[in-house]
Amino acid sequence: MSGWRDRLPAVAGRIALDAPLAPYTWLRVGGPADVLFLPRDEADLAQFLKVLDPGVPVMTLGVGSNTLVRDGGVEGVVIRLGRAFAEIATDGQTVSAGAAALDAQVSKAAGEAGISGLEFYTGVPGTIGGAVVMNAGCYGQETKDVLASARVMGRDGEVRTWSNADLHFRYRHSDVQDGDGIVLRATYEGRPDDPAAVKARMAEITARRETSQPIREKTGGSTFRNPEGHSAWKLVDETGWRGKLHKVSGEGAMFSPQHANFLINPGEATAADLEGLGETVRADVRSKLGVELNWEVKRVGRSLAYSVAGEGPDSPIR
Repeated sequence: MSGWRDRLPAVAGRIALDAPLAPYTWLRVGGPADVLFLPRDEADLAQFLKVLDPGVPVMTLGVGSNTLVRDGGVEGVVIRLGRAFAEIATDGQTVSAGAAALDAQVSKAAGEAGISGLEFYTGVPGTIGGAVVMNAGCYGQETKDVLASARVMGRDGEVRTWSNADLHFRYRHSDVQDGDGIVLRATYEGRPDDPAAVKARMAEITARRETSQPIREKTGGSTFRNPEGHSAWKLVDETGWRGKLHKVSGEGAMFSPQHANFLINPGEATAADLEGLGETVRADVRSKLGVELNWEVKRVGRSLAYSVAGEGPDSPIR
């Protein structure tokens, strides 16, 4: 793959080499992408993919609300969909939204149109593309409950429509994964309701989220998936990791004092600080409680080598 960046397709959008990715993620950490591509529109994206060397890795990045980019950066091409992919439309009980549309904005549009069923998106950070890929949800509802279909572009630049059944939704997962396809648009089927009632439920979710989650911190949302029969935050709390600073190479990371399943960057943490803390907590929970925690935050890219002394809640914490 040597020299592949010298043979990139011509585009109508923008291409940047060695582009910093930290500003594009909520955790504000990580190294650069070998190539960052911001397509102008769907046709631009399709042409790029059709010509790009098929051996080059491709990753899609939304607003980075649940993404941890490692300090060594990301190999290959990172694609970020912009305004041309963010249109939201309603028609009867149907809501259609581009992959770059924010979940909360889609929920708002549905509410204003008197469409019920998407209120939970008010409490889901991120974009529609990511919501479809990971079956995003909160407070007892998930994307699978309301999604009718999704338009997905394959690595070959061809587009096809996936039904809800095609996606094979399960907990925080679908059959659309990086390398296989890029979500372009999603269509939802809601239920008619009084707009005031829908907005009231959205306001309740917003208030609940503001009081229970560190939404103004540099965070990636829920760090771990809930193991069957357990709440991840309770396991983190029970092993004593809530609010304790863990340092690997930067100023350190911690699990939020407000919500023990929210990994936060309290200052100038590195990705190694954040991932190192997560892995240490996973090992501690496994050792002490016999429960396996699995990451919900998506970790991508290359790691840098750091020397880490100790393991467990006594070191390396300050």
